[in-house]
Amino acid sequence: MSISMAAPKKNRSKKSAELVIPDKLYFRIGEVAKMLALPTYVLRFWETEFPQLKPTKSNTGQRMYRRREVELAVRVKKLLYEEGFTIAGARERLKAENKPAKAQSGLPFPKAAPSASLREVKRGLTEILGILSPRKR
Repeated sequence: MSISMAAPKKNRSKKSAELVIPDKLYFRIGEVAKMLALPTYVLRFWETEFPQLKPTKSNTGQRMYRRREVELAVRVKKLLYEEGFTIAGARERLKAENKPAKAQSGLPFPKAAPSASLREVKRGLTEILGILSPRKR
């Protein structure tokens, strides 16, 4: 009779979905680290790797994260730890997510060009061609 001693794998995605960010204006780095279950040095490292993650500093030099930056840190953690991105890959993904999708507009050509003006352009080009081409004698 064998007894399996392996612990079941934790469902990480469930944990990140349950994360509730309190309704505050600013969060200290320790509070953010506690919410994300990460050491503070990881957040400081991410600040150097992700240009979007720039907390302000208080008068005492304490890093103060806004809600937007906390949400970004949660997204970075999900990309790195759950989705398996590298730091460079996560940086590119965040850049792509923040870039607004540009709708391709049509060229500004008139709907129907008047045929008289086209004939005039053709006549002018023919005159120029006659001036530039060597005449046969």
